[in-house]
Amino acid sequence: MTATPTHAAHPRPASLGVTGGIGSGKSTFAAMLHDCGAALIDADAIARSVTQSGGAAMAAIRHQFGPDYVDRHGALDRARMRALVFADPQAKERLETIVHPLVGNAIAQAAAAAAQAGKRLIVFDIPLLTESDRWPRQLDAVLVVDCREETQLARVQARSGLTVDAIHAIMATQSSRAVRRAAADFVVYNDGLTLPDLQTKARQVAAWFGL
Repeated sequence: MTATPTHAAHPRPASLGVTGGIGSGKSTFAAMLHDCGAALIDADAIARSVTQSGGAAMAAIRHQFGPDYVDRHGALDRARMRALVFADPQAKERLETIVHPLVGNAIAQAAAAAAQAGKRLIVFDIPLLTESDRWPRQLDAVLVVDCREETQLARVQARSGLTVDAIHAIMATQSSRAVRRAAADFVVYNDGLTLPDLQTKARQVAAWFGL
């Protein structure tokens, strides 16, 4: 008789939420942790995927908001929707009611796959981590990438061409630097750092989690 080999279940991976204000460099830092061997789950990328052409949220968005909020490719018209939700908090809630459950399910599936693959650390790149009461309960630790507001403005203008007023409007929807830092287990001050400097900090954090 041939015995069927058994495999011990993988230990539960540590979960690290990485957040920061727009232009802080949080996604760059999260990607560096991925390069060190962590699994990376990008909540914003998942949200974009469900609102692209053919995405799981688009039928409900068209029904709820009308065709003016769908671009010619069948994806969410982000600029128009951004203007609406900034002006109308109820519209923001309606959009979140559609998008958040889909994003949550996709994140849970990705986390389960990472655990099954034996990853020791799952990094969740979450733009609005401290603005939500659900995320801190699901994470083992929170890392905040911080920088001066002047640096945020300069970086976002350089990469996107948004006006200062538009960037300030986005920043106004996010937690303050003080609130983010107060929620952090790790703070990476990303002002005046070179990319190699930032990579060194990422390796130090990864090593703390055994990578």
